[in-house]
Amino acid sequence: MSSGSGASLSRLEAMTPERFGASRALLLAAVVLVGLNLRPFLTGIGPLAADIRAATGLGYGSLSLFTLVPMLLMGVCAFAGPWLQRVLGARMAVVGALCILCAAAALRLVATSGEALIATAAFCGLGVAVVQSVFPGIVKAEFPGRVALVMGLYSAMLMGGGALGAQLSPVIAERFGSWHLGLGWIALPAALAALVSAVALPSGRTGQGGGVPALVLLRRRRTWLLMVCFGLVNGGYASVVAWLAPAYQAMGWSGAQSGSLLAVMAASQAVAALGIPALAARNPDRRFWIWLALACQAVGFAGLAWWPLAAPTGWAVAIGVGLGAGFALFMIVALDHLDNPANAGALSAQMQGGGFLISAIPPGIVALLRGADGSFTAGWLMHLVCAVLAGLMALRFAPRGYARAMRIVPQADQALSPR
Repeated sequence: MSSGSGASLSRLEAMTPERFGASRALLLAAVVLVGLNLRPFLTGIGPLAADIRAATGLGYGSLSLFTLVPMLLMGVCAFAGPWLQRVLGARMAVVGALCILCAAAALRLVATSGEALIATAAFCGLGVAVVQSVFPGIVKAEFPGRVALVMGLYSAMLMGGGALGAQLSPVIAERFGSWHLGLGWIALPAALAALVSAVALPSGRTGQGGGVPALVLLRRRRTWLLMVCFGLVNGGYASVVAWLAPAYQAMGWSGAQSGSLLAVMAASQAVAALGIPALAARNPDRRFWIWLALACQAVGFAGLAWWPLAAPTGWAVAIGVGLGAGFALFMIVALDHLDNPANAGALSAQMQGGGFLISAIPPGIVALLRGADGSFTAGWLMHLVCAVLAGLMALRFAPRGYARAMRIVPQADQALSPR
């Protein structure tokens, strides 16, 4: 047993049943609130793109930076997550990161230039990166028998927060006549999440005593395979968040209408991220569900490319189901590879780090392709191909191969506890 999971067990054994139940409920509340705050800063941009362009003069290429810069930071900073958890502790790392997110969102109330807005996106991405890299390890340590279900809840709330941002941002902007408010309202729920996390999350420096060095995991080909698959899936999300609303605005839709379509996509993500992992929990082999998720993505992107006005809601739902289930399932698969919560969290952090670096690229490619031929068709088809590639790579994720995939040099073997 790792030191992190041992500390959690000792703490729980010392509690009365009533305190145990209250502790679990508060921790689940933190899971919900934290997840809800990790995407609105991204999804609120697309529906307000026309207003932001008019006020700042930013072009399509510059607008892609609102997604590209945070994704890059999510990738780079994710690698520091396990180190931050060891040095600061889970609670301080998450609370500090949420405070950064809150402050960056509040700055959007007064930012007037395109450069300043992109800077706020960077700081939002920084805060989210730390949370995303630390939180899976917390779930693995605190809910060892319910990893799939709690990660599904976390992923669903993450996607639900995206739906909330897409829906509320244009409504608030229209109601108060200010796109600044449409972006800055996110500071309020971020502050609430920080407050609840400060009370609910474990304070220990989990991950000490048995945590494998990052370079050891990076020597495994499986780590790189997880990165690529996660990047291909989240590249689709990044492009949809950046360009779905502007694509339909170019076809005559209003900001509110296109925002509602993005909200439908994100709400479908939330439902799939909660429901599919619950079904997948019955069998340790998650590949069938991964392939189903990727098939939904392929159908949705094909529809956006060739028949965008035939069934816009249907395409949004298909993409949302595929992206939401894909995100949650790959997070679960990464945690499945190792029993030790610290090591599993470190592997998840590295998957997210490399994956988000990859996923930062597609929105810019879509912008370039749109500039070349005046439409988004080629960009959507690119993501159809990415879904097919991820499906082929997922053939390798057979549970019986996890131990072999994560076996390392003899002197480090004791740091890992593979299945």
